[in-house]
Amino acid sequence: MLNAAEIARGIQGALALLKRDPASPSYFHNTLEACVRSFQVMILVAPLHVTLMLVRYANVTSTADDVEIVLVEALRYVVDWLLFPVLFYEIARRRNWLGQFPRYVSALNWVNLPAMMVAVIGVVLATLLPPLPGELIRIGLQALFFYWFLVTTRIMLGAGWPVASLLLIVNWVPSLFLSLIVDRFLGIAVAVGS
Repeated sequence: MLNAAEIARGIQGALALLKRDPASPSYFHNTLEACVRSFQVMILVAPLHVTLMLVRYANVTSTADDVEIVLVEALRYVVDWLLFPVLFYEIARRRNWLGQFPRYVSALNWVNLPAMMVAVIGVVLATLLPPLPGELIRIGLQALFFYWFLVTTRIMLGAGWPVASLLLIVNWVPSLFLSLIVDRFLGIAVAVGS
């Protein structure tokens, strides 16, 4: 399990990436062991993700029962977390980025922790506000997360904006399709009056 020093270092590194600190890669070890350990961040983020799911399911209806929702959402969480690293491995192999793969994936995993903290605060706030300001907060959060991914990619891989943007698309589009498939499977519909 991750210790407090590792968690503090990971969060500091993730925030340094957001600030575009050139020293931010030094927060993440470029080893396979560090990369594998960074996937334990999934455990730290899970309660925050559950909070977001509770907020979400308070505003939708579903044809699925509660057990089915929990199982499908848990599976989606794991698949969504692992999807980009698997896709990126093939990209890294073709682009000769395998030497940077462990550090980059570790950084992306660690970015999820402070990003999810911000997301929970933002989404809860957005649900308490009238629709227009709430939607503006959601759009702002999405823009922040896209920017965080882009600067992480640029710093960790030394990629330009066009390549970073393509990797963002490779990250985001499969995740979006996964969400659409899950919503359809669970029969999700926006609740009336939300």
